Amino acid sequence: MKKISLLGSTGSIGTQTLDVVSNYREAFQIEGLAAGSNTDLLLKQAREFKPKKVSVATKELADRIREDLPAGTQLYYGTEGLIEIAAGTEAEMVVTAVMGSMGLPSTLAAIEAGKTIGLANKETLITAGHLVTKRAEAKGVKLLPIDSEHSAIFQCLNGERRKDIDVITLTASGGSFRDLNRDQLKQVTVEDALKHPNWSMGAKITIDSATMVNKGLEVMEAHWLFGLPYEQIQVLLHPESIVHSFIQFKDTSIIAQLGNPDMRVPIQYALTYPERWPSSSPKLSLAEAGKLHFREMDFDRFPCLRLAYECGKMGGTAPAVFNAANETAVARFLNREISFLQIENIIEEVLNRHDNKPEPSLEVIEESDRLARELASRL
Repeated sequence: MKKISLLGSTGSIGTQTLDVVSNYREAFQIEGLAAGSNTDLLLKQAREFKPKKVSVATKELADRIREDLPAGTQLYYGTEGLIEIAAGTEAEMVVTAVMGSMGLPSTLAAIEAGKTIGLANKETLITAGHLVTKRAEAKGVKLLPIDSEHSAIFQCLNGERRKDIDVITLTASGGSFRDLNRDQLKQVTVEDALKHPNWSMGAKITIDSATMVNKGLEVMEAHWLFGLPYEQIQVLLHPESIVHSFIQFKDTSIIAQLGNPDMRVPIQYALTYPERWPSSSPKLSLAEAGKLHFREMDFDRFPCLRLAYECGKMGGTAPAVFNAANETAVARFLNREISFLQIENIIEEVLNRHDNKPEPSLEVIEESDRLARELASRL
């Protein structure tokens, strides 16, 4: 039985991870669950999976649910709680599915504890890829990607040599507004942005898909996961989201990974790697799909992707600042404080004012993150 701790248990990836675990109760034991403020769902999960430890965002939330937890379940909160769930249990694997840069300290703690990482928190590598990959290598820890695109590349590399890669291509659905031009984007609403055509995801990542920030973050993550320069990482629009990503090798051969847009498939692959177990997800029928469409990425239409490439190539604190500015801007958009197009304007202005620092320590990254959020909240 594989023992697992789950960070972000009440989010989209977290709940789907528990769906997978539910299908194989005899194979997995949940040791710890960490959530934010959705205490009702966390309590339901705790009663069903009976973890030894749980954590919530604040002391107030912890005090509110303390009496309702199953007997013997230890309760934690805050950043220290996330770290405890990540590194302080008997789990062999930690699935990091919290949103944003808050996942970095707990992921580093799990690596120090020698846990295998199921990585669904892309911001961990974006903000501190040089630190995370170095520590993972030193500790002999596997980073198993859960994002569908990175899982696809990981699967396509099975049995292949990385030096034989010509280019990897991450596919992008284009999000809620893929068929709108720049003028049409001036009038879109929060409700419009949250209607993703293919995937069922949380609000923040759905907005990131519409701005193409999410794909930019995935490009940066791919750089660290697969050790490739940005010149060997491309993005292609693929509205059907069936080809999750592909690799072209030096001999011009292409290997791709295909499947229906269902996050439970890459989640299960990470949990069972290197084995493949039967899945309850619907099988893909290419005959029913009929045609698949692809088109080149337009960096003028999606300027956030251009900014992401520029930040990735700059390195240093630029990726962390890009991410922090975006998180703040998206939160403001969801609160109806700014328009959709102001998201990209805020990100660019914060980056223009940032003094990039190469090879930053964790403390420098955290300070750059803080300053970027403060500025993004005022613009």
